[in-house]
Amino acid sequence: MEKAKIVVIDDEPGILNVVTAYLRSEGYDFRTASDGNEGLKTIHTYQPDLIILDVMLPGMDGMEVLSQLRRESNAYVIMLTARSEETDKLVGLTVGADDYLTKPFSPRELMARVKAALRRYQKPTADVERKIYTFDQVRIDSGSRKISVDGREIDLTSLEFDLLVTLAEHHGLVLTRQQLLEKVWGYDYFGDLRVVDVHIGHLRQKLGEKFIETVRGTGYRFEDKEEKNV
Repeated sequence: MEKAKIVVIDDEPGILNVVTAYLRSEGYDFRTASDGNEGLKTIHTYQPDLIILDVMLPGMDGMEVLSQLRRESNAYVIMLTARSEETDKLVGLTVGADDYLTKPFSPRELMARVKAALRRYQKPTADVERKIYTFDQVRIDSGSRKISVDGREIDLTSLEFDLLVTLAEHHGLVLTRQQLLEKVWGYDYFGDLRVVDVHIGHLRQKLGEKFIETVRGTGYRFEDKEEKNV
């Protein structure tokens, strides 16, 4: 079974040492970088499954790194920020982060989030049940992790794909933000529930507005004209 690959980008030696010590103890394969430019080069050559990215970096900051890496990588990104303002966190999510932690943070909490995010990579391929969801306009293949709308393939991040599959599995039913956090993020999430709203917004931008309905005061529902059994 192939190990998941992780890149840690942070300019604080103390944080790098602690995080990598935990990664090493868990047996992960990882690389590190201490500035944005070096981090992008490492991502390009190493092709990680998950990236731990600090916002405040020398030279190119984390937001710019995130913006550029999203042009070539769909890896799961956990942003680290020393800022407490909600706007900073939401900007990171909007640019393309999947999750965030505010410094100072518990290394054990970070590892819990890493494990949850990488759970899909830790399962042998033979144990993964392939499911294909075919609706009137949308086709989702969980095995190849591909989605198409009206025959046009759509590029989604790993988290966006898992979020869409969760909604499709419960087609026609309303899922609350808390239910989506538990099913997709895979741990007891203590952050802002708006993380769900941001990623739903990403899906709507890529798929179109009509497929994911907002149920005011409750959550979201996936709808398409006609579902076909495959």
